[in-house]
Amino acid sequence: MFPPSILTRLLLALFKLVASLVNVLLELLSLSGLMIERVLLLNIDPSEADRFSSRASVEQRNVPGRSQCSSMDPSLHLNSLGPAQLRPLIRQEDPRIRTTTGLADGYQQANVVILPDHLADDFEAFCHRNPAPLPLLYRSQSGETSCPPLARDTDIRTDISQYCVYEDGRLVKTVSSLQSYTQPRNAAAPPGPWSRMVCFYLGCSFGFEGRLKSAGVPVRNVEQGRNVSMFRTAVPCVPAAGFCCPLVVTMRPVPAAMLDAAVEVTHLNPLAHGAPVHIGDPALLGIQDLSRPDYGDAVRLQSGDVPVFWACGVTAVEAVISSKPPLAFSHSPGCMFLTDVPDPPPPGPAPPPSEGPAGSPSTEHNLDLIPLCFLVSHNPLRYSLASQRTVAKIRQLETIIGEDPGERGIEALFVQDELLRSSLALSHSSSVAITTGFPTHYLHSPPDETDGPPGAIAIATMLLSLGKQVTMVTDRRALQMNRDLIDEAVRTGVLKTAIPLVTFEDGGPDAALHFLCHDADPSRPRYDHLVAIERTGRAADGNYYNMRGINIKHLVDPIDDLFIAAKEIPGIITTGVSNWGGYALACALYLLHTCPAHQRYTHRGLQHTHPQEQLQAWSADLPSVHKEESFLATLVRFGIRSGKTGHLAMEVDGLTFDPTHSDIITRLLEVTHRSTAA
Repeated sequence: MFPPSILTRLLLALFKLVASLVNVLLELLSLSGLMIERVLLLNIDPSEADRFSSRASVEQRNVPGRSQCSSMDPSLHLNSLGPAQLRPLIRQEDPRIRTTTGLADGYQQANVVILPDHLADDFEAFCHRNPAPLPLLYRSQSGETSCPPLARDTDIRTDISQYCVYEDGRLVKTVSSLQSYTQPRNAAAPPGPWSRMVCFYLGCSFGFEGRLKSAGVPVRNVEQGRNVSMFRTAVPCVPAAGFCCPLVVTMRPVPAAMLDAAVEVTHLNPLAHGAPVHIGDPALLGIQDLSRPDYGDAVRLQSGDVPVFWACGVTAVEAVISSKPPLAFSHSPGCMFLTDVPDPPPPGPAPPPSEGPAGSPSTEHNLDLIPLCFLVSHNPLRYSLASQRTVAKIRQLETIIGEDPGERGIEALFVQDELLRSSLALSHSSSVAITTGFPTHYLHSPPDETDGPPGAIAIATMLLSLGKQVTMVTDRRALQMNRDLIDEAVRTGVLKTAIPLVTFEDGGPDAALHFLCHDADPSRPRYDHLVAIERTGRAADGNYYNMRGINIKHLVDPIDDLFIAAKEIPGIITTGVSNWGGYALACALYLLHTCPAHQRYTHRGLQHTHPQEQLQAWSADLPSVHKEESFLATLVRFGIRSGKTGHLAMEVDGLTFDPTHSDIITRLLEVTHRSTAA
């Protein structure tokens, strides 16, 4: 048994030893945490960290004026703190703060780019031309270190946990403070470069993550304790002076059932990049591998998740690199500036303003303009967006063409939102092949009917007006007749220009593949859409029949083989519509191209404007009673008859042009023009 005095001394010595070991362990953990932080944020393999350090030194964190310990209670959970409490921790280099994702819920975060003042005006113009990736929150004065509109008691030189330093467009090092760029090295030296630098504060998608969680949308990067994934795309930004770079996007996996919620929440926060710019296959943005982000960390998709992409402020970093300024700074991706600006409140009832120019950030909320999300193709996976107002109008168009005044039983063919999905898919198209022709009158020459060609010409006219490539596919027996019809349509003003006309012949098992793809290569399709309008299809026995059950195979080329083959070719979508459906598709395409939410999405959130002359041209290329009556009269002059009655008269499928068809066209146009004027 030890005497009490010896036992006391032994216990005291043991306590001191344990305390020393704890201090050493804490120091090692702190240093390790800082190194891991730098490796993760810069997306550098840990095995390459030493090589990077020798190439670009990292400034030590013992910056004068910055405390080495936190005055905050270390047990306090970071997620419970607001931005005004977190900024001092960042200033004091709290090792728990590696990135700002998941922090300061309910408040906006900011990307920061700091440039020489002679480049400031050009960079501001670049921001305005690319509003989704670069929503400008504040531009400082030269040498200004604070940002009064965004936060109080701040110093941008110390209030970001990690900065990147660029020289001539190259990342040369990362630092924890920019104070050394402020003061001259000695009394005789000129002022530091900071006096000639301008800070740009740009919105950040971290600002909407809290709202996503509140809406029940999982934020996978936060769940996995990772920085968000960021990717360079193949989409070029709109250039301004010396600033020209690819769009950078963030990717967050979202369960398919929650896409509408994610779109709505982020649409309502345009200063944090707004709604997504792409939903679906990353290859459509030029991204080949989601497991290898260009910035940040890889984030795993869970079962049922869809990759959703938002424009990203790291686009500004790419712009700095491309412009090669002699000196520039930025936040390190994922290490944002925390502002005191709260997220926009959830929308309440508001008078509906007119839909303004697409792409410009606005904090005004109109529930009619909130986008809805729709799946338009599985291979490749693609979703599209359109405002609630536009969707409602297209549904009205679908209701009109679903009527059955001739009691032909067409209600059984009605599929909810088929028109909407077809028009969304066609809006994303670039090259469309259209076919029509049903030679039901096998005893007449020509045997064709009037049901189909008017709708085909209506779709072709609108697609051409929107800048799409259009090709008509026809039977060999009808090639010359259709050439003459197209020439007459151009002469009478129904068409503005002739449409290329081709035929397809069955030349063997790969004939369809050769027709649809360059060099029969499925990865190089000639067309991204095939549209059939009132086209006869092959029966199970391999023959083609008219509605009276008569075999008309001798009058039909196997164009339906193209539609069968297209189902196995990624990137080709097939659509079948009625004659009235052709009119409605033309109107729906017009609505989508005048819908700000849809146009912002198709242009990836980059600036685009439609001159008034272009809008007027689109309106002029809509179907009209005059044009459709003129084209139907041309069909009759060419000997083409009504399908149901066989009459050589101004009727389609037994329904006279006046009043039936003229009334349908008039009502479609009323819905179309009312929606854009509302």
